[in-house]
Amino acid sequence: MSNGISHLFIPGPTNVPDVVRRAMNVPMRDHRAPDFPELTLPLFEDLKEIFANETGQVFLFASSGTGAWEAAISNTLNRGDRVLMSRFGQFSHLWVDMAERLGLDVACVDVEWGKGVPVEDYERHLAEDPSIRAVFATHNETATGVTSDIAAVRRAMDAQGSDALLFVDGVSSIASVDFQQEAWGVDLAVTGSQKGLMLPAGLSILGVSAKALEASARAGMERCYFDFADMVATNKSGYFPYTPPVPLLAGLRVALDLLFAEGLPQVFARHHRLAEGIRRGVEALGLKLCAMGPQWYSDTVSAIRVPDDIDSAEVCRIGFQRYRTSFGAGLSKVAGKVFRIGHLGDLNEVMCLSALASAEMSLADAGAKVELGAGVAAAQAYYRAALSERESAVALEEVAS
Repeated sequence: MSNGISHLFIPGPTNVPDVVRRAMNVPMRDHRAPDFPELTLPLFEDLKEIFANETGQVFLFASSGTGAWEAAISNTLNRGDRVLMSRFGQFSHLWVDMAERLGLDVACVDVEWGKGVPVEDYERHLAEDPSIRAVFATHNETATGVTSDIAAVRRAMDAQGSDALLFVDGVSSIASVDFQQEAWGVDLAVTGSQKGLMLPAGLSILGVSAKALEASARAGMERCYFDFADMVATNKSGYFPYTPPVPLLAGLRVALDLLFAEGLPQVFARHHRLAEGIRRGVEALGLKLCAMGPQWYSDTVSAIRVPDDIDSAEVCRIGFQRYRTSFGAGLSKVAGKVFRIGHLGDLNEVMCLSALASAEMSLADAGAKVELGAGVAAAQAYYRAALSERESAVALEEVAS
């Protein structure tokens, strides 16, 4: 018999706030009833604000984020289309695999794991190959804790006069770090319910630009369940072309309310603050991140390299079995080499301190030579200073107003 709670520090699914869990505990309702649009139409509009998508549309599919990957491709491209992608982690790799299996002609740039989207290589490929119909970029590579500059990708495309569609995987970034679909010229942006939106897995969310909607009318790839046309026809009146997961929609309503009550700029600032505390703690333990430089650091997940003589899978096992803490395991090329602390969603400073404390004990028990308490102390010092500075700034704003 165990007391207290188990601790979840994987990069998704993330912790679901109690108020959201309670909101999903609802009786089943008629999804064709006249009052159903009172729930759904505001959801569609509020999700556009989350994506910063002013002139396009946001679709909700009953699937994991992978479903929105497929919807984005199958609705806007044709088999044989030339597309530009990059591979620098497990999830960017899986997107390349999907594109190839759906019949696209993929020009793939392989990048060392720990770096992100190779913008200069993209610009060179676009200059050499004007037939490229789409450019794909993973905003936040969850396997390595790497965030890429999507605005820079759009600038590279514009510099070469490319009319290609820009696809972005924002599964572990949207609603946690700044994402500007319209301003960055992103045509198709993918996320899932189980990350920054603080829900169980089961909803994939796809932000679509006006340009991509136009492209969907001309694209000839087969699609059925994920057809944009069916969604447009039914969503406009607040309904779906199939049975939607009503409890998840009820939870989404409350999750969005929480995000807006905090304020999106404040949400992004909190994620940066929490992530920086984790990074300070990792450094104090004498460890390094998988991300190869501050320009790549992710504010939603840190992939932490273990010493060469330590198996990161053992760190995760000890954390789970001995300290009731779930860390993200290393995937594919970094299996056994890194473990991951997810720091996104419903999270605060003290929760992050507990993640570091559990990580320190798990590392030490696995044989790593770390100084117990060093990481926690470094994070504590940072959080105290950062929160004090934040309170001072808020006080000044109140005086000014």
